[in-house]
Amino acid sequence: MQKIAVLGGVRIPFARSFGAYSGISNQELMTASLKGLVEKYHLQNHILGEVALGTVMAHSADWNFARECALGCGISAESPAYTITQACGTSLEAAILIRNKIALGQIDVGIAGGADTNSDLPVVFSRSFAHKLLKLSRAKNIVEKLQIISQLRPKDLLPVTPAVQEPRTGLSMGESCELTAKKWRITREEQDAIAYISHMNALKAYKDGFYDNLLVPFYGLNKDNNVRETTLEKMAKLSPVFDRSKSGTLTAANSSTLTDGSAAILLSSDTWAARMELPVLAHMTHCEVAAVDFVKDEGLLMAPTYAVSRMLKKANLNLQDFDFYEIHEAFAAQVLCTLKAWESEEFCRTKLGLNSALGSIDRKKMNVCGGSIALGHPFAATGARIVSALAKILHKKGSGRGLISICTGGGMGVTAILEKN
Repeated sequence: MQKIAVLGGVRIPFARSFGAYSGISNQELMTASLKGLVEKYHLQNHILGEVALGTVMAHSADWNFARECALGCGISAESPAYTITQACGTSLEAAILIRNKIALGQIDVGIAGGADTNSDLPVVFSRSFAHKLLKLSRAKNIVEKLQIISQLRPKDLLPVTPAVQEPRTGLSMGESCELTAKKWRITREEQDAIAYISHMNALKAYKDGFYDNLLVPFYGLNKDNNVRETTLEKMAKLSPVFDRSKSGTLTAANSSTLTDGSAAILLSSDTWAARMELPVLAHMTHCEVAAVDFVKDEGLLMAPTYAVSRMLKKANLNLQDFDFYEIHEAFAAQVLCTLKAWESEEFCRTKLGLNSALGSIDRKKMNVCGGSIALGHPFAATGARIVSALAKILHKKGSGRGLISICTGGGMGVTAILEKN
């Protein structure tokens, strides 16, 4: 099994939805990051083993999304590409797929990434209206066409907009997380503290120039436009958004905002990296994906607790054996539920099958350059954003180990370990 090198990544600035990137397609967003990656690593006209890309809020026009983006970014047209979707874990799962093929020797280099926009959503009509239009397109004469047209009703013209909610529960991700937060007794103050630190860490990272070579300007932006100076006092003034009663704790301040953006990373074998004279920032050594029954048994966003536990066992590591932790901040409450679950002997014993709790982590090592609450969360782009940042953090340190944990819609979790020797 070959070692899998993370050579780095590029992304465009993440933008709050319905703003700077309004009307820009997933393909345009993704191609911009890919072009940045191609230029950064001098990949023009190179034949790559594979390109794995994804998008969650997909347009029907995105039917061959990855291939079209790959064809437009400057690499050789002989580089195969395919599209995947695994909710918020999409681009990390894409990296895992590329990683595994490199490890097996099937390919020696590949790109993984993802893009999402809420500002160019596919607005569709009811299925009954769509079926009438399909019949109309197949009508053989004017009489048949008029018969079908006579069946149309004003209500057929009402659009059906996509919603970020679980079909099996009817609940949005935020509503589901609010329920889990109540179960784990997560307070509003705890959540606001996580969100505040996310913004402060991101601001410091920008001030230190950490993101300078990770972002390429796009449509007038040269940095993420959600990061902001704030205070806990300002956060405390906001009203809950998912449970508007007095018991609600999730607000716009302690939840990730709807975001547009894209990100891409370059993975290879050590041999390919050496041949191209590219430094290896880190290696992706382990990965694990899990799913839970969020309808009957577990919280929607709790699957990473299971995935990390299994991954640690396979890697023969403890939860404390890491220099950095990248825990995706879909919501501050979700991060806190995850941490409390690992600290709970009962949960670890009854749910994870362990003899004792996984224990606590040093929170000063968590999301040290900002998390999704501050930077934003374009669903399919977050995994690639995290991998590229963590690899750079480890390379800058010169050694160490980092844990990635991403919760996703559908009750899944995608996790990985990066190491720098």
